[in-house]
Amino acid sequence: MTRVEKFALHIPSLEEIVGVLQNGLKENYADVQVCVVDCPDLTQKPFSFPVKGICGKPRIADVGGVPYLMPRVQKDKVYDLNSVAKEIQLPGAFVLGAGAVSSRIVGGNAELIPIVHTQHDSKPAINGSYMARISDTDGGCLLEKYSTKHQDCEFGLLANLYASEGRPGKVIEVKANRRTGEQNFISCIRKALEKHYGDKPVGMGGTFVIQKGKAKIHVMPSEFSTGPLNTDEDVNSWLKFFEMKAPLICQPVLVSRDPGFDLRLEHTHCFSHHGDGGHYHTDTTPETVEYLGYFTPAEYLFRIDRPKETHMVGRD
Repeated sequence: MTRVEKFALHIPSLEEIVGVLQNGLKENYADVQVCVVDCPDLTQKPFSFPVKGICGKPRIADVGGVPYLMPRVQKDKVYDLNSVAKEIQLPGAFVLGAGAVSSRIVGGNAELIPIVHTQHDSKPAINGSYMARISDTDGGCLLEKYSTKHQDCEFGLLANLYASEGRPGKVIEVKANRRTGEQNFISCIRKALEKHYGDKPVGMGGTFVIQKGKAKIHVMPSEFSTGPLNTDEDVNSWLKFFEMKAPLICQPVLVSRDPGFDLRLEHTHCFSHHGDGGHYHTDTTPETVEYLGYFTPAEYLFRIDRPKETHMVGRD
């Protein structure tokens, strides 16, 4: 039986979060505008999600963890998004986030960009996910629509997920242009929340677009490391890093502070319609970068299959 732990997050009003983020982002970006808006229709481009919004019973799930990938991979750690939706008490949830593919399905390692309207009653799941892997031919990034190759909703090792009913509703819109500080977009948001709310954890998820500029993105190799990955240096030597161009559609999951569940505090994967995708680190063009994001605070945090033996390596 998979261990599932549940925690009620602090839920500030959207208006209160607007003020916190406006102040926090000003320290890192030249132009900042944060407000409450109606969620745009996410079935439209550039998102092309299977649902219209990110509202309705919002919650976050941290499944598995980096200790199942390193120092040595545990390939038996396999999960299913339809099952996760039931475990977080929201069957039929719309799920966004960042994770790893199931290597037993895909035949190797790859970044998973989950976009799934999970199955409910007699309605089958709608899987709009992408996967980013290293091309066997040229060593570059190969971004593929998951459903062109596979029909399941499996993933492996780890995932950070934002789930909701996928409904329209009020969300926090964040515009931030021209980075002046050192933090990436999501770190800046998370640290602003942590600074303001302290030991009251606030979780958020949603989607943002890097509209202009380029970004530092990694893609895990198709082959798992043959030797142990014991340090961040080991991990960075194993990963493949790229500079990728906008527009990039990103899926962030963040928690301002860990209330004792061995969380990955922030994790963002991205995809595009021009072949780029993977794990977002930061933009590489601070003078020209433009971000546009839509976020909702989560009501609950679910910790699923927390590793018994843990470490802090490889959580960037």
